[in-house]
Amino acid sequence: MSQAPSALPRPLRRWSLALASPLLLAGQPAFASSQDDWATASDVGVGGLVLWSVGVPLAQSDEQGALQAGASGAAGFVSAQALKEAFPERRPDGSGNDSFPSGHTATAFAAATSILERRGPGEGIPALALASFVGVARVEADKHYWYDVLTGAAIGTGAGLLLTHPRADGKGRVAAVIPWGDAHSIGVNVAARF
Repeated sequence: MSQAPSALPRPLRRWSLALASPLLLAGQPAFASSQDDWATASDVGVGGLVLWSVGVPLAQSDEQGALQAGASGAAGFVSAQALKEAFPERRPDGSGNDSFPSGHTATAFAAATSILERRGPGEGIPALALASFVGVARVEADKHYWYDVLTGAAIGTGAGLLLTHPRADGKGRVAAVIPWGDAHSIGVNVAARF
């Protein structure tokens, strides 16, 4: 018995799955019945992203990619921890004075950005959707405020962009945004590969 061919070409199927990920994640609140469930979901999400960002390159013999992903995740986590010490803030649930910024979100976005930079949007967009879910889960678990999560996302994204580089074989990043400036002007250069 043969299978019917898909109505969408392969690239469109990949993008439709990536774009559907946020919709699937939006339905998640129906399954998470308590703050503990949200906290567990955020732990699983960030752990999965870290394993994905380091494990896949190792499995593909891309040791440089694994090192860059590990360094990105570590930089995001350490930066968030340093800011927690510098700016102690009470968590929404009252469980501690380490709300700002979200270390889970910083680590998740560092891993996801590393995946995007190193292996391209086919893996990067779903990874960013999962990182976004981690941020939502931290707020729903009552561990962080929205600004904690947004700051963590910015820290992680910055770490991933600074420490991860596209693969030498041309796979990976398809666009680059490079800000520039001097004493008289500022601007942004955008380069893309099609």
